[in-house]
Order: sequence, then C-alpha cells, then structure tokens
Amino acid sequence: MKTRLLLAPLALLLAQVLPAQAIKSPDGALAVQLTLDGGALTYQVSRDGRLMLEPSPLGLETSLGSFATGLKAAGVTTAQIDERYTLPHGKVRDVHYVANELTARFTNATGDSLEVIFRVSDRDVAFAYRLSGKDRQRVTIQREATGFNFPAAATAFVTWQAKPGDGWMKSKPSYEEGYQIDEPVGTKSPTGLGFTFPALFRVGDNGWVLVSETGTTSHYAGTRLGDPTPDGIYPIAFPEPGENGGIGDATVSAAMPLLTPWRTLTVGATLAPIVESTVATDVVQPLYAPSQVYAPGRATWSWLVWQDASMNEADQRTFIDLAATMGWEYILVDALWEGNLGRAKLAELVTYARSKKVEVLLWYNSNGAWNDAPQDPRNRMDSAPARQQEMAWLKSIGVKGLKVDFFGGDKQTTMKLYEDILTDGNAHGLMLVFHGTTIPRGWERMYPNFLSSEAATVSENLIFSQGFADGEARLSTILSHLRNPVAPLDFGPMVLNRTFHKEAGKGNQRRTTDAFQLATTVLYQSPLQHFGLTPNNLKEQPAFVLDFLRSVPVVWDETRYLAGYPGKHVALARRHGNRWFVAATNGEKQAKELTLSVPFLAGRTLTLIHDGPAQTAATRPVTVGADGQLTLTLEVGGGAVLFE
Repeated sequence: MKTRLLLAPLALLLAQVLPAQAIKSPDGALAVQLTLDGGALTYQVSRDGRLMLEPSPLGLETSLGSFATGLKAAGVTTAQIDERYTLPHGKVRDVHYVANELTARFTNATGDSLEVIFRVSDRDVAFAYRLSGKDRQRVTIQREATGFNFPAAATAFVTWQAKPGDGWMKSKPSYEEGYQIDEPVGTKSPTGLGFTFPALFRVGDNGWVLVSETGTTSHYAGTRLGDPTPDGIYPIAFPEPGENGGIGDATVSAAMPLLTPWRTLTVGATLAPIVESTVATDVVQPLYAPSQVYAPGRATWSWLVWQDASMNEADQRTFIDLAATMGWEYILVDALWEGNLGRAKLAELVTYARSKKVEVLLWYNSNGAWNDAPQDPRNRMDSAPARQQEMAWLKSIGVKGLKVDFFGGDKQTTMKLYEDILTDGNAHGLMLVFHGTTIPRGWERMYPNFLSSEAATVSENLIFSQGFADGEARLSTILSHLRNPVAPLDFGPMVLNRTFHKEAGKGNQRRTTDAFQLATTVLYQSPLQHFGLTPNNLKEQPAFVLDFLRSVPVVWDETRYLAGYPGKHVALARRHGNRWFVAATNGEKQAKELTLSVPFLAGRTLTLIHDGPAQTAATRPVTVGADGQLTLTLEVGGGAVLFE
C-alpha cells in the first residue's frame, strides 16, 4: 500500500518560503533546509539541532544550459509518503517507509524547469532531480554541481576509485580497493579520482552519516564522490572517459522528463541506523514482475579453495555431492567450464545435480571488449542476440542462475548492460549475481531476479595475498558498516581449511578462527551464499559445526545492530522466523570482551559457538538473563555466533 497526500502548494518565492519551511522527519529529529542565494541552491542537514552536513551545493550542468546558477524559484509542494512493501531476499522482510517530501521547482535562464525532490524519514534523507521541458526533448547532463560539505571535525571511512584499465587484465574499476579509515575530511584519494559509494562519515560527537546512491537505471550513469575541494566539499563525479575500455560517453544522455538517481544520507547518533537502513529500496519501485519465484540459498563452490584446476567433471560432481550432503540448494560452477567441460558435459552435470536435489549456478564473463580478462565463456552476455540465445539454452537444460563477472565501470552504457542482462535473465527464469562490478543501487527491489553482488574486496583475495588474509578479521568489521548496509554482499565466506589451498600446508595461511568463519555466515548478508566448505571439512569438523551450517538461513525477517566500530569489532542480530542469530567478530590485534544489550533474547537459552583452543570452535548453551545482557569473549581473529 502506498499513500501520497499532497499537503500544500505554495506560490511564494523560494527564498521567502524555505527558511521557514525546512523539511523534517516524521519524528522531527532530522531536518533539511534549502536555501536559494544569488541564483545558486544549497542544502544542509541537521539532527536534533546538531549540524551533520554544512551548506552543500545542488544543481546540474546540461546541454540546455545551467541548472546550478541563475536559478529562479517557481514554487514548492510538500507531501507525505506512507508505504509498506516486502523484501523477499533482504536483511528485513516487511518494510514500512514513512517520510515527508518536499519538491522545490526552479527555472533557469532558458525557462526550462528543475525540480529538487527531498524525502526525509526518521533516519534517512534522499534527494533527486527531475528535469522537465518539452516532452522527449534530448538533454545531456555534462556534470553535477551536487556536493557534500561535512564539518571540519568530521572523519571519513571511504574506499577509493581505481584508475580505469588498472589491475589484472585491465579489469578495473571494480569497487575492490582499499579503505581510508577515520581520515580527516578533505583527505584526497591515492588515485586522484575520489571515492566510490557508499561513504561513511563520523561527524565528531554529533553522530554518523552514510552517503550513497540508489535508483540507477539505463537512464543515468553510476556516480561517485570526487576528491574533496580545497573547501572540503566532496562533489558528485561522473565516470572517467577510460572506463569500459573507452567505449561509451562519460556524460549522461536522456530525454525529458528525466528523474535522476537518488542520493541518500543515512544519519544517526550511533551506527545502528546506518546498518539497519533500507533507504536504498525505500525510494525505488520494481521495474518488472518476477517471471517466477527466485529461491535464495546456499551453494558449494570449488574454485575458492581448489581453484582453476577443479574445473573438471570429477571435482564438480564432488562438490555437487557435498551440497547434497549438507542439504544446500546450489552449486556454483565457476569460470573455465566452457573450455574444460564443454556444453554437453555441463548439461549432464546439471542433470546429475538435479538428481541430487541440487540446482546449478553458472559463471560468465561479461566481455565484450572492455578488458582483457580471458576466462570463458566470453561474448555471451555483451550483446542481445548472443545473450538471449544463451539464456534460452540455459533455461532448456535447467540452470537456475548466473554469476556474471568483469564489468567495465559505471558509464551509462554499462548501466544499460546490467539492466539488459537482468531483464533478459528474468524472461528466461534466471537469477543474477554480479562480480567485478559496481555497487547495486536499489536493484534487489527494482529487478526481482537480482540477488547479490561483489563490489568489495572479498574472499578470492585470501587466495591471492597473504597480506589480505592477515587483515581478514579487520575487513569484516569494515564491510559490515560500510558496504553491506546498502545492498547484499557476495563475499564468499566461511573457509575452514587452515590454508587457502586444496593441499594442507600449502597456500596462504588463514589467520582467523573457525568461530569467526562461522560468524561470517550471519554477518555478511546475501540471499545467495557461496560458502568455502570443502569435502575434507566433513571429516575434520565436529558435528555441531556441520549442523549449524546445515541450518543457517540466508534471508532475514529482521536485523538489529548491537555494537561496533569500523576496523575494530562488530556485532549484530538477525531473525529468521522465530529464530534469532547473533554474530560478532574482532578486528583488532588483542582479544576483547563485548557486553551486548539483547533484551529481545532475555530469558531464552541459545547455543553459542565461540573460540576454542588453537583456532578451533567450541560450543555451549547460554541463557540470557532477565536484564538482556550478553557477554562474548573474542580472541584475536576471533568471532562468535549465538543461535536458536
């Protein structure tokens, strides 16, 4: 149900109206004020009277003229938003979105109109632009004037933008860079290209702000934060010309009327609103109906530990059998299957898997011509005729979903490729996971067959770098506060081998405990979880570990943030039906004790898996007292998971 109540058309000059008409959240705590001064528009955000974002610029520069300077006020309307919707694959199932909306209209020197739309809920601010002129009139958005001006005392938790064509086989940017943690605002990126969304800011004792983007379709480009100006303003930046192998424009081409993506600011005194927010899906709508029910689930995945050599029939059958033994729903058959197995043998594997009640997910290269990544199959997803023919074959043999990798960046042409793959996938009953990719921007609601994506440094790097493996625990506390709050994260968690290699003693060393690994199955939210379990784990791990892995859910009815700080530790609770799960990890170099407030578990007895000797996991029952307090001890690289 969606209710939209128009409250008050105001035929007054904006400069007269807005200082007295600053839009507030329904609870009155969060406020946005718009100001028009000298033809330029700014906005600022406060919470409980404390400034979270100083006056920051708004506007667009277009082929039809400037919508950032020389603006004249043309009126304001306000409305209330009250909507209930369901996220079948999310961190919360039933969402009730209530917000106040303000739409301010301006005209520029040529008489064309720009509307700035703000929606303010109790924890989120979202804003977008609507351009209107002659119907179907073409317009190019050359750049945005939009910026974010944080107080000088703020610090930033951000990941930088890679240079186009950098990295392995010229496959960047792919949202897989390092993090600047707690750096003063105004600190520039090491590449000179700014920072990708989402970006987290701590505004001293005033609280926290997470900045991101949602609602991006083929009608716009994916944007980011540019390097801050000397005044400390983080501007919206368009893709670099070299992205996507230089193919496609770095500007945005559209036709009137145009609604841009929404920029979002989640604001809280603590990190709880950041982690629990649903703003990425609150302000978007489904773009098509699902052609079928897309089933979430857990998958085995040979590549993570056994690597490329495992792409053979015998090993894939072994991992199908492993999924069947665990009662998991899927196997992911990863890169190189076309050359190593062939299409006829793959069809036989799908039949074998289905005889074991296991469904098959299949890897594809998105290329194309935008990088040099050689893994097959290639040239099956980049054009409509090839893609639709391939998907028809996949449907005919019973494949249920695809993992598509190595995308070219954030240009509008790449956003169209995502949309085309998703739309064609839905027509053929295929769900999608993206790797080597941009962040999802509300896509789990907009495209119902979109399940998850990478868009972070994830578990594959444990294989590639001992340094990355050394920082695995710390990274878990960063991704849980920065990346996972805005969209599902296909990290590929839960490796129980002591080294990241098929043969014991070879490869990079795992520095985390078994309890940490088990905690990540709850900590990282993704409706498709590709776990790093290997067949030897069935004999090496105690029954309580395997029983937990057989029963752990991948979709959640509720998520509650409990404690944490990026780079230090994190603890959160998730509910599936009537069952609660609490996960915690330690990202620091010393053991720590966490005391958590869990009043919703008061008086209940649960099972705790915690750090045991020599990185092993141990278990015991825990009864939460009437005061709702829970104490967990986490070793270095350690974790814990509590469940019913």
